[in-house]
Amino acid sequence: MEIVCLDLEGVLVPEIWIAFAKESGIPELKRTTRDEPDYDKLMNWRLGILKEHGLGLKEIQDTIAKIDPIPGAKEFLDELRSITQVIIISDTFTQFAAPLMKKLGWPTIFCNTLEVANSGEITGFKMRCPESKLSTVKALQSVGFDTIASGDSHNDLGMIKASKAGFLFKSTDAIKADNPDLEAFETYDDLLNAIKKAL
Repeated sequence: MEIVCLDLEGVLVPEIWIAFAKESGIPELKRTTRDEPDYDKLMNWRLGILKEHGLGLKEIQDTIAKIDPIPGAKEFLDELRSITQVIIISDTFTQFAAPLMKKLGWPTIFCNTLEVANSGEITGFKMRCPESKLSTVKALQSVGFDTIASGDSHNDLGMIKASKAGFLFKSTDAIKADNPDLEAFETYDDLLNAIKKAL
């Protein structure tokens, strides 16, 4: 029994923080897990910038409402879900993900939660578990699933390498160069074919 584990941002939808950086005119917020492997450090830094600029959850959700999936992502996901089970494992947050899941046809997503004050200020965040992507893949394996994983960033490498088959998708040249053992794809057709071969 196989289950496919996919990253969300950069794989199925554009990076939320990059979109918000453009919308808010704060270029520092373009920094993502492609640039910073330590997610706690990255998120705490982001929350500091939001506080400094007086921005909260509503402003980010207003930006997310305008984000559409990457062209071809929903069709890829629909076809993949017709042949095997799929879970999206993301370091994003439930408060960000819901409108994007609607546009993708409500796939299953495991993600984290933001702590939000009544004022709308994001005061913190709660991760599901340490190393959530790798931990989830190991948990699925412990109950009898073979996992196939794909993602684009530093925080995806653990789940990709721990899986029966794992692929980089739309990743950076630096991450591809550092991981020459991983097959890397740029199109959904190529990724779909690689997953089908691995099933």
